[in-house]
This record gives sequence, C-alpha cells and structure tokens, in this order.
Amino acid sequence: MSYLWNEFNIKTFRAETIVYRNGAFCPELSTLPAPDIQAAFDLPIHIIYVGEIAGPKSLKINIPFPDQRVFLTVKIKNKKPAFLNILIKNTGKNSEIHGGVLWENEASGTIDVAATHGAPNTTIFVQTKLIAGPNTQSKLSGTAIIEPDCPDCASDISFHALAADSAQIECRPAQRIQSAPAKADHAASLYHPRAPQIQYLRTAGLSTAEINDVLRQAFADDFAPHYPEK
Repeated sequence: MSYLWNEFNIKTFRAETIVYRNGAFCPELSTLPAPDIQAAFDLPIHIIYVGEIAGPKSLKINIPFPDQRVFLTVKIKNKKPAFLNILIKNTGKNSEIHGGVLWENEASGTIDVAATHGAPNTTIFVQTKLIAGPNTQSKLSGTAIIEPDCPDCASDISFHALAADSAQIECRPAQRIQSAPAKADHAASLYHPRAPQIQYLRTAGLSTAEINDVLRQAFADDFAPHYPEK
C-alpha cells in the first residue's frame, strides 16, 4: 500500500482494505474481494476512497457484524461539478466507524453524509474538511439517524472549511434521534487565517502564493480519523 502514501499521503496500517480510486472499486488494490463487508474480521477494515471525481458518485458502507472496527479515509478533488453521497449503516452491535473526508473543490459540488445507527451501542464519527477554491460552490449536508431500540449510540458528524473569499458554502446538518444516545453531536466551522499567522509567514520570506499553500497544507494534514496505533 506504499503507493497510497507516495501519491495521496494516506496513512495505512495493519487492516483489511477496500480501495476506491477515482470513484471506482479497485479489487487489485484491496484485500477484500468485494466493496461490501461480507464477513466479520479480527482486524479493522480500512475503506480508502481517493482520486478525482466528477458527476454523481455513491459510497455505501454497511456494517452488519458486531464488534467490528471500520476506518474510512476519503481524499478527493473535483475540477468539474460533482456529487458524492456517503451512505453509512451500522447494524452491528458494539461496532464503530471513524471517518475522515478531505475534499478539494475547484468547481461546484455536494457531499452528503447519511449515517444510520441500527443497533445499540454503535458508533459513527465522520469529520469532513473542505478546501474551497475561488468562485466555487460547495454544499455539505449530513444526517444522523438513531433508530428506535438503539440506545447508547455515539454519533458525530462535523464539517470544517477553508475557503477563498469568493467561495460559496452551504452547510445542512440534521438529526433524527429516536433512542437515548451516549453522544449525538454536530459541528460546522469556517477557518480564517489570523493576521499574526500571515505576518509570521511573511517575515519568514514566503510570498502570498506560498503562504496560501502552507495554510492549505496545514489544514489538510490535520484531517485523519483516529487510526489504531501500530
């Protein structure tokens, strides 16, 4: 899996893997033969979705087995209008998924996360980070659903954006909670570099373009989910 580090700066670890590239499942790069979870594993499952997308795309994740750990890494960009629908359903008691989504939007696009808890004590955490270029239009929507008779679930869907001044961003969080959760959070934030940060980088001799690159890289580097320790 070294190519994932070299080309996409994706951290890998000992796990079963499901790999997508440019919106298509890659069986030759995955340890599992199909894009869905068809058995329980002692190892965690790492779902990796990387590359450039255009048009409508869908990523479906169904966790039907108890005590299964799943990690999701999405690292995408689009230069044409794109829509990515991430559908997560966790029906495995005590199972959990921790996800990190990094989206570089250079056109217009939408990321919609629908996270359904269908068993007690399930966890779904998804953090989405958006880097929105000039004159782009971005929509971030997320719905957390905790079904009846599913107590003690932990849900957290968050959106964070670094945007050019001319970018337009719309966030739509929603929750449908029908059982008492252990945690049910939403968050949305817009990052603006502070004047002391910019001044410090200028005194280091960086140009305006170099400063923008440094700030984008720092914002992007801090997006990963809580991967297991080696």
